Amino acid sequence: MSHDSTAAPEAAVRKLSGRRRKEIVAVLLFSGGPIFESSIPLSVFGIDRQDAGVPRYRLLVCGGEEGPLRTTGGLELTAPHGLEAISRAGTVVVPAWRSITAPPPEEALDALRRAHEEGARIVGLCTGAFVLAAAGLLDGRPATTHWMYAPTLAKRYPSVHVDPRELFVDDGDVLTSAGTAAGIDLCLHIVRTDHGNEAAGALARRLVVPPRRSGGQERYLDRSLPEEIGADPLAEVVAWALEHLHEQFDVETLAARAYMSRRTFDRRFRSLTGSAPLQWLITQRVLQAQRLLETSDYSVDEVAGRCGFRSPVALRGHFRRQLGSSPAAYRAAYRARRPQGDKPGEAEVAPQPPSGQPLPPAGLPAGPGPMGAMSSMLHAERESGVPMQGRRTAAAGAVTLLPGPRTGS
Repeated sequence: MSHDSTAAPEAAVRKLSGRRRKEIVAVLLFSGGPIFESSIPLSVFGIDRQDAGVPRYRLLVCGGEEGPLRTTGGLELTAPHGLEAISRAGTVVVPAWRSITAPPPEEALDALRRAHEEGARIVGLCTGAFVLAAAGLLDGRPATTHWMYAPTLAKRYPSVHVDPRELFVDDGDVLTSAGTAAGIDLCLHIVRTDHGNEAAGALARRLVVPPRRSGGQERYLDRSLPEEIGADPLAEVVAWALEHLHEQFDVETLAARAYMSRRTFDRRFRSLTGSAPLQWLITQRVLQAQRLLETSDYSVDEVAGRCGFRSPVALRGHFRRQLGSSPAAYRAAYRARRPQGDKPGEAEVAPQPPSGQPLPPAGLPAGPGPMGAMSSMLHAERESGVPMQGRRTAAAGAVTLLPGPRTGS
């Protein structure tokens, strides 16, 4: 699901300073950024599509540091504007940042802070959330980023309420999105907020993407551990939990294995991974259920038992909440799209794809890709009957995420 709203909270709505214009969108680029994410706001806000009923924005592409800027693939770009151009923008978008551990240039952070103080809307796509966090703009706010980077964001900036389940989070004047295709979702949401559903729908048709997607990042989560947890004593407890998901145990059991009280364990688990241990455990059991539904002939009742759920009812409830579909519908959809000749039951756990990429969602061919992700969401809507509609963010607080690898997006 997405933290969606058609109107920002009153407390977050501020008047733009006199020199800023609502229709001007500044995109802040840095060297080393991925070309795909960088191009999303350029395509959405920089092309005149008034013939299709999409109101026109005025785009300013700004270099966040001295150029030329080198992107992934070795391409070199020269931004037509510098940081000074941000002073005219009503919206400032940071589509990506080159390193989740390196500090952004202080001059760029100062420009973002001034823009925010003067009423501009600040947007971070994927790893761009790290730039917003470094500027202090996410302190005390809900935010999201690519699920792989969510543990690092939560650990480096503990005052940020990181929620890796969401495709994007709209907190009024500061917005963040998950990786790659979720950047398109957030940009469409901005157009919808500014100009209504009809304009956003017209733009979506031009981009050949759904105007809204249901679900969140849960279906893409990987079960591997982040590098930073490997040397921590808590890693043994996490590894044990992953190896014994077929058994019925709870967070109290994990706390006992760590020789900690439940309260201390919850605090240590959150500080290390950014995750609430109970939600993490439920997510792991649902992921295991996905794999068994895809690769075995076990009944739903048997799958529930083999994933540590106390009853099939519990499995169905958590499965639908996380994936927007019942276990039976999920299996039917997966088998309907599985190449002929593939037989279930050959392995209890599906093999991991190369390069640490997560398992593909049901009904998708192996391998990542934004269009495949879009197709998955549309399919989930058809199977589950859940309409593609978002929701407004609830009160910030609980952080739920699954540790993942550190590279790639």
